[in-house]
Amino acid sequence: MASIVAINASPRTTWNTATLVHEAARGAEEAGAQVRHFDLYQLEPYQGCRSCFACKRGETTGRCAYPDGLTPVIDAIREADGVIIGSPNYLGDISAGLHCLMERVMFQNITYQTDPRWYREPNTPTLFIMTSNAPDGSYQQGGFYADLLQSKLLSISHAIGPTRPLVCGNTLQVEDYGRYDWTMFDAKQRQRWHDTHFPLAREMAAEMGAELVTDPWT
Repeated sequence: MASIVAINASPRTTWNTATLVHEAARGAEEAGAQVRHFDLYQLEPYQGCRSCFACKRGETTGRCAYPDGLTPVIDAIREADGVIIGSPNYLGDISAGLHCLMERVMFQNITYQTDPRWYREPNTPTLFIMTSNAPDGSYQQGGFYADLLQSKLLSISHAIGPTRPLVCGNTLQVEDYGRYDWTMFDAKQRQRWHDTHFPLAREMAAEMGAELVTDPWT
């Protein structure tokens, strides 16, 4: 049975990012996988890389040796057959929680040698989900966030394995826009988009989650 790790890197556990991560996990489960879920912001306290270099020497070579809330996530990724990661676009980047995880997962694999470059070849297929207040077109070639997306796909591919994206833009940020003086948004238009397009994003997430099991992109 395939083992899939599903990681919600949003502080919100029931909103856009979490929903799409769970839909992808559902698709993987329906395809026969065993899925382990993590909400990064619900874990015990953790940090990014401490630059202790324990992963470069002795018995812990190639492994992050610092014990904290990220340890079970890092261990699970190492043993997984596929990974699902979801993050909102926060100020033009991934969430701070995912930054911490990426530092820890990537640095443990780097040898600082010309050959081999990696302690363990990153080959675990990964689905990267990004939710965004900006429209989907912002992530396409020539768009404002196109470089951001490509940069994150490259980083995850180097840290974990070949990565495919699912971007969901124009997200509904809150249930009641009337509580906020956000004059740049048309609340009714946002709700209409959510009602018609977010279900399609959920379907796509489930399909791509299933592909991690039935037709992984290695």
